[in-house]
Amino acid sequence: MAGVRDQLRSDLRDAMRAKDVPRRNTIRMLEAAIKNAEIDKRGAELADADVLAILQRQVKQRRESIEQFEKGGRKDLADNERVEISIIKQYLPTQLSRDEVEVRARAVIGQIGASGPGDRGKVMGMLMRELRGEADGSLVNAVVGELLAESAESD
Repeated sequence: MAGVRDQLRSDLRDAMRAKDVPRRNTIRMLEAAIKNAEIDKRGAELADADVLAILQRQVKQRRESIEQFEKGGRKDLADNERVEISIIKQYLPTQLSRDEVEVRARAVIGQIGASGPGDRGKVMGMLMRELRGEADGSLVNAVVGELLAESAESD
């Protein structure tokens, strides 16, 4: 896949010329993560969707790190992770808002005929396939949980 990889390489050169250390280091780290994934696939070049999935995992890892750093009183390290997230997000497609996720979740719930929290797995499976790359899984999980709880209460 050329799009995101080419953009990363171009932005790396620009960051090096501009002496933009945080951007340079973040892009190098992304390149390393992509390269490791290619090695795991025996050198096969990754598809666009695979690269985007890697970038999303990197954002998720940083969010988890921020949580841990804040618990440990390391605001400086948490701020560094936030900077890295903002850089990585520039390469990801725009994420759906909570309202947009809710609309799509209601449609899937209606389609499946889900009626309560016990149907969460079915709804999440179908919805995450539909929203892959467009929404954060934890947001989707929260919205689905709320909607299924509401439907269980109204029965």
